[in-house]
Amino acid sequence: MSFLKAEWRKLAIANYIIEKDLLADFVPFGTELDLWNGKCFVSLVGFMFKNTKLLGIKVPYHVDFEEVNLRFYVKRLENNAWKRGVVFIKEIVPKRALTFVANTVYNENYETLPMAHNWSEIGNSKKIEYGWKKSSLEHTFKVIASKESYGIVPESETEFITEHYWGYAKVNDVKSNEYEVIHPKWRVYKVKDFEIDVDFGAVYGKQFEMLNSMSPHSVMLAEGSEITVENKRTIRTVAQYHV
Repeated sequence: MSFLKAEWRKLAIANYIIEKDLLADFVPFGTELDLWNGKCFVSLVGFMFKNTKLLGIKVPYHVDFEEVNLRFYVKRLENNAWKRGVVFIKEIVPKRALTFVANTVYNENYETLPMAHNWSEIGNSKKIEYGWKKSSLEHTFKVIASKESYGIVPESETEFITEHYWGYAKVNDVKSNEYEVIHPKWRVYKVKDFEIDVDFGAVYGKQFEMLNSMSPHSVMLAEGSEITVENKRTIRTVAQYHV
């Protein structure tokens, strides 16, 4: 049985180019940075969990909720093939139970904060907005996009950002966790405008404070889909797994 089943919907994604060295301490054992045309990306991602089931069970008050995360991209060579994955700097959710389970079981870095979202349509556009509050500061990520979606262009930057099907979490210098995320290829919307009002240093740490003064290289909006998150495996050596 899958660990988690849900829908991820209306994924707003802002991608920043940073120096590779800034992520050195965050790269999990057994993986290496995954670059796009030599560029190292971190992404701010806001979306909704819908119809969430944990081990096949809908937990009351934990079915539909927001998440905002800061992530980067890695890959792992196994059996002469690359697994392409993501690593989360931090994931923000509004439910304490989610934070406890994710941090305990997967060694992720979840934080529980007050959150809200707003989806609306005006004329030929849709507005997708995610907000959260930390230390009395309000943070928001808003995207204005077309109402019509389209397929992702193969070998594009959008495909690179959205087509990572593994998650990795650093446990220590000689151990990391791996889990598979299964979903079909997503459709995306043309982004017309966006607004990011986030104090990255306050939310994600001083290492990422420089994002406050940077403009994103690209901003995307993906429709999302049903997803499953499989049970973790632990990487202790390059060739050996332990449950």
